[in-house]
Amino acid sequence: MWELSKSFRFEAAHTLIRTVEAEGSRRIHGHSYRAEVTLRGVPDPATGMLIDLTVLERALGEVRERLDHHFLDEVEGLGPATLENLAAWIWHRLVPGMGGLVRVTVYRDSQGDICSYFGP
Repeated sequence: MWELSKSFRFEAAHTLIRTVEAEGSRRIHGHSYRAEVTLRGVPDPATGMLIDLTVLERALGEVRERLDHHFLDEVEGLGPATLENLAAWIWHRLVPGMGGLVRVTVYRDSQGDICSYFGP
């Protein structure tokens, strides 16, 4: 069994309604994010690959395009722009065509925050 991971970065702004340290979160502010997608399976005997990395890069590029330099409050289906919702949103955009998807992790490295979604 193998695991293959690929990551991408995106910059985005959002607001967030919170109860703790709420003032700054309610204003529009932005973060640098890193998302990592992990697939698990057995490589194809003919190609030796779990997935062609170009196929994976294209799928991630489509997801990245919908997030990078966007106002996350306006991204359809995301809900509040939490790390939890970002990880689940990415998962749901990839899973229909991405066999072996086992985990999506979103990092906010500057804050040391990490959240993983493993799907339903």
